[in-house]
Amino acid sequence: MTTHATPPVLGIPGATADLSARLRDGLGRVDALLTQVVDHDDPFIAGASGHLVEAGGKRFRPMLTLLAAELGDGINDDVVSAAAGVELTHLASLYHDDVMDEASVRRGVASVNAAYDNSTAILVGDLLFGKASELVAGLGAEAVLIQAQTFVRLCSGQIRDDRACPEGVDPVDYYLGVLADKTGVLIATAGRYGVMFSGGSEETVEIMRSYGEKVGIAFQLADDLIDIASDADDSGKIPGTDLREGVDTLAVLRFRAMADPDDSSDARLLELLDGDLADDAALAEALGLLRAHPALALARDETYAVAREAQALLDPLPDSDAKAALQALALSVVDRVG
Repeated sequence: MTTHATPPVLGIPGATADLSARLRDGLGRVDALLTQVVDHDDPFIAGASGHLVEAGGKRFRPMLTLLAAELGDGINDDVVSAAAGVELTHLASLYHDDVMDEASVRRGVASVNAAYDNSTAILVGDLLFGKASELVAGLGAEAVLIQAQTFVRLCSGQIRDDRACPEGVDPVDYYLGVLADKTGVLIATAGRYGVMFSGGSEETVEIMRSYGEKVGIAFQLADDLIDIASDADDSGKIPGTDLREGVDTLAVLRFRAMADPDDSSDARLLELLDGDLADDAALAEALGLLRAHPALALARDETYAVAREAQALLDPLPDSDAKAALQALALSVVDRVG
């Protein structure tokens, strides 16, 4: 491959022009490295490996690595390598997710399992995990250990996500734990690496680890709300996908805890949620009832609370353009909900 996608336009509220320019330059370097790393002598493997790299995407995780580096001495070659390793790990997980979800589209193009086949998607996902590990190996033993621990939690979160909440465990605690593993841990690693490889302090590394995990949880909770509250035209996604698949996200969990079986609307929504939502009319009815229920507003409030917790973690850091951008970023991931 000789071309690579143009780095996406930055969308960090409050980022200064100078900071945005440095981040944009850093993302360009990350993108070029990604293209170089996923290339292969075999054209088929090169095409399948670069499929989602060329499709672009928000590059949220590598952008966070670069932004976190601003809390240290700034972006350097090691920070760029770490950012690319994080994005490759994310891309590899998407290859596997699309097989599990039987997805047909990813980032506006055919998913790899649709464009090729399931076996190719799984194997190329494994290959990208290997490429990510190869990049991280050049950053030292501690980075390799963090990469391995991150990968274990990613897999654990996905496994637990596919299982019902065990008996005797609070469903909300279980669900938030799944999100911390499935989404939060890689974003935490992204922030952690940025500080580590820019010469930041151990205290700042830990702050960014905790911050990243909270932001990841808030990000996924916001996605869950968008799946319920947004129209397809607004979000670009078909609403109610989680409901149709029987996934109880936070709003549904709160509804189940609050539901009054003697209330006709609550009773009907319970019946729909516990039934078959393959029918479009049933799904639309369930969405309408859930949108009107106080549980949705409660879930939205809780999502914003997680984002504010992430912001508060940054309080010990000295004021800087990077800190202000990180504070704004935490809120922006949930402001998408509206």
